[in-house]
Amino acid sequence: MSFEDFNRRNHLKWRGAAGLPLLQFQKFMLALFIGLAICLLVGCMSVPEKAKDRASNLPTVWHVKDQIKWESVKIPGKVETRYSMVSLNNRSALMANAQSSASMLRKDLRIEPELLNALSFSWQIQNLIEGADMALRDQDDSPVRLVLAFEGDRSQFSPKNAMLSELSHALSGRPMPYATLMYVWCNHRPVDSVIENPRTDRIRKIVIESGQKRLNQWITYERNIRADYERAFGEPPGALIGIGIMTDSDNTRTTARAWYGDIVLD
Repeated sequence: MSFEDFNRRNHLKWRGAAGLPLLQFQKFMLALFIGLAICLLVGCMSVPEKAKDRASNLPTVWHVKDQIKWESVKIPGKVETRYSMVSLNNRSALMANAQSSASMLRKDLRIEPELLNALSFSWQIQNLIEGADMALRDQDDSPVRLVLAFEGDRSQFSPKNAMLSELSHALSGRPMPYATLMYVWCNHRPVDSVIENPRTDRIRKIVIESGQKRLNQWITYERNIRADYERAFGEPPGALIGIGIMTDSDNTRTTARAWYGDIVLD
């Protein structure tokens, strides 16, 4: 189903729910559809049956050779970021090469909230993205993102987020996650800042690196998933249902190159 077909079928219902005059409603729907592109990247609430068991049937370490096999998630109408395995400084790396592009590598899984603990990962970037600002919808690019998708009670969604989830389900067969947490590298915002996505408050980003000081070197992080989620969203997390990596430069129409290392869930 196309966006036009879905909009036509649901026009009266959604316009009434939004409470907007026709012209404002049309602008709202366009913004909503753009927001949907982000939601389609970040995962699903319906985890495949084989992914429902924690730990014993899943690696807790994803090497680069595992990450390159993750599902490639594309945005309709967008150029894909290219991901490939390379050797960098005598270690294996997953290289991301974005040329005015955006796409993600993502893996479905399920880890219950009581088992969420430490997450460690590493990355390296070549340069910052000139003009990028993840708080602004037309400049929302990042050279590196590590993305976590969580389950939760979607009945708590605002009308706008409920529309996004319904549209996501209609177009992709997957409703959007209850919440998505991203670890990102920002141009200028302080480390530990929380950035709310400009199109939906169900996506929030924690700045774990900022500025140019540590360009062109491997950096390793260890984060507490539960603590970071609670700080970003103000409530305990639900089950972790997806993990992904993403390098994007589509909004700023620039280029970005980055390298990702192994990812470990303890």
